Amino acid sequence: MPRGGWQEFTGPGGFSGQSSALKRPDVSQANPKEQQAVRVQRTRGGKRGKTVTQITGLALTATEAKALLKRLKARAGTGGTVKDDLLELQGDQVTLVMDFLQSEGFRPKQAGG
Repeated sequence: MPRGGWQEFTGPGGFSGQSSALKRPDVSQANPKEQQAVRVQRTRGGKRGKTVTQITGLALTATEAKALLKRLKARAGTGGTVKDDLLELQGDQVTLVMDFLQSEGFRPKQAGG
């Protein structure tokens, strides 16, 4: 095999085959709230059987995400956290989160079952 023939880790994101869906949304060119693909789902994976509501697809800065999560936690009366571009709330809060995000101007969709 000639030298330099292997190209697996030479892409712009580190991996040559990395999907654009896995990349974090670019906040500098943020879409209006109503054009963001916001997904709300409940999950139990990796949480020792506890139900968690996850919100993905928000193109917000870190401070905006924390402020939104603070309002969500106050509305739901539960705990939550920000992990990378993912907001998590404890418990099954899907309908409450959907209503709240719609009142904030987002167009959320429920993902999963």
